[in-house]
Amino acid sequence: PAGMVLSVLVILLLSMLYEAIKMGKAVLLRRALQALPPSLSQDPLLEPEEGAPSPTQGRSFPTQTTVILWFFHRWFRYHIGQTLFHVVQVVLGYMVMLAVMSYNAWIFLGAIAGSTLGYFV
Repeated sequence: PAGMVLSVLVILLLSMLYEAIKMGKAVLLRRALQALPPSLSQDPLLEPEEGAPSPTQGRSFPTQTTVILWFFHRWFRYHIGQTLFHVVQVVLGYMVMLAVMSYNAWIFLGAIAGSTLGYFV
């Protein structure tokens, strides 16, 4: 009986962790999308009038290529994080699936309860 209770608790915790990682992936996806650069079509396309003082006169700004590379580097880090979260999520999912495939009702209920609690938390 103690071994079965421990098994159910482990499956419950694995299911909770699976749901937590799923939510973590959603947060990382939102941050990755925010890290993308704005569309180039949003940049002003008007040429400055001749003789008008330049608004950037005397100041140095990063070039558009530098900004795009910075955004790409930031997005790439988020993408690596999403990939690692995905691998862990898949491994946990298969572990829980294999446990449920033991056709033990208590293990099945532990997986369902863990998934429910993980989503709730």
